Amino acid sequence: MTDPDLLARLAAHRTLGFASAGEHEWLAKHGTMARLAVGDVLTRKGEIADAMTIVFSGRIVIRVDRGAGSHKLFEWQGGDVGGFLPFSRRAVPPSDAVAEEVTELLLIPVGDLPELIRECPAVTAATVWAMLDRARQFTSGDHRDEKLLSLGRLAAGLAHELNNPASAAVRSAKVLLGSLEATESAGMQLGAARLSGEQLAAVHAVRDLCRSRSVRAESTAVARADREDALRDWLSGHGASDACAAPLAETAVTLEALDALATGVQGEALDAALRWISAGCEVRALASDIETAASRIYDLVGAIKGFTFMDRAPTPQPLDIRRGIRDTLTMLGAKTRAKSADVSLQFAEVLPCALAVGAELNQVWMNLIDNALDAIGEGGHVVITAGAEPGRVVVRITDDGPGIPADIRERIFEPFFTTKGVGKGTGLGLDIVRRVVHQHEGEIEVESRPGHTEFRVRLPAAR
Repeated sequence: MTDPDLLARLAAHRTLGFASAGEHEWLAKHGTMARLAVGDVLTRKGEIADAMTIVFSGRIVIRVDRGAGSHKLFEWQGGDVGGFLPFSRRAVPPSDAVAEEVTELLLIPVGDLPELIRECPAVTAATVWAMLDRARQFTSGDHRDEKLLSLGRLAAGLAHELNNPASAAVRSAKVLLGSLEATESAGMQLGAARLSGEQLAAVHAVRDLCRSRSVRAESTAVARADREDALRDWLSGHGASDACAAPLAETAVTLEALDALATGVQGEALDAALRWISAGCEVRALASDIETAASRIYDLVGAIKGFTFMDRAPTPQPLDIRRGIRDTLTMLGAKTRAKSADVSLQFAEVLPCALAVGAELNQVWMNLIDNALDAIGEGGHVVITAGAEPGRVVVRITDDGPGIPADIRERIFEPFFTTKGVGKGTGLGLDIVRRVVHQHEGEIEVESRPGHTEFRVRLPAAR
């Protein structure tokens, strides 16, 4: 005999209450009531549920750690239906399903679901809608969370990339103020020396030699240190300030040129002339450093705009994938340098455009290249090639890491599957890569062995 209280609870159930009394009786007859205390596990990570779950009260939650602490992925409360549903694809949960409140539920064994489909069409329809809602929740949720995590990684890398040129610009600007004051002071003293035209010509000859080129990029640090010591000795020997040695060491001035200057200009006039020359050299060097830093920041901002397509509508359009890959490598520059990685690009001379949404496609390159950098060791190699096949653009991303073990190779595109440690990987990157590629009517393949892992992405070429 069916429990009237159970039938009443089924009739009041938010998801299944609209079904007929006959279907409620079928559920009551085939189901088993269960009560979970706080902390009890309903289904464990990696194990397929063995029953459909009709929740009457309480709360069951699946939480995962995506690198920023525990995060709620799914939740079932009173009035929900979960567990193994009719027409389910037998997906395994990414973590334990745990009762966070005292929970009462009705369990329908998986073996009875074929009969449920025949005998309870209204309940079956309701569970299908519940499954679709769950899929939509999962899809939107994992996309959002992975994008937020990617944004966090991107922001961290970008902050590191911008910090160096910004700090260099600020540092140079502060020193520049002192150098300008030194230039003015030395210029006034040089003017007060009332040098003849021949003497001024000798001073300008040394200054022009300093301005002609820099030796900074043409010599080693040791060679520049030796050069600075030699200049300091010369300055001390001629009664001039040895503070001029460091700025002059970065220029093409020679001891012979200084000797020629010293033959016509001596004493305080020589000291003033050399301080004016060295201060001018330092000002130009600092201005050049500021220009280089500002150009680097400008290039980074351009790479960000190109990577995010912030000024483009999110619609498929012909894209040169080479630019997207280069922008992605710019975003990953800090990680590349941290591993001393050798990243090489090999692009075909003639490469058709791909028909794609740029921001989404760059997310593909970001995940694949980031994974390749994670896989390699210190000083490892990553090779990125792009070519064409009939009607297709083909991108290959290869690394010389340890490879993907054969027993897990088929699972790498599963949601939440990761070989990285806790907090280091979400297990969503490759799943999103697969979805984006398929949404673009493309294909993705992987080939792996120790020392060689290659991901191949084929995308339709724009006509």
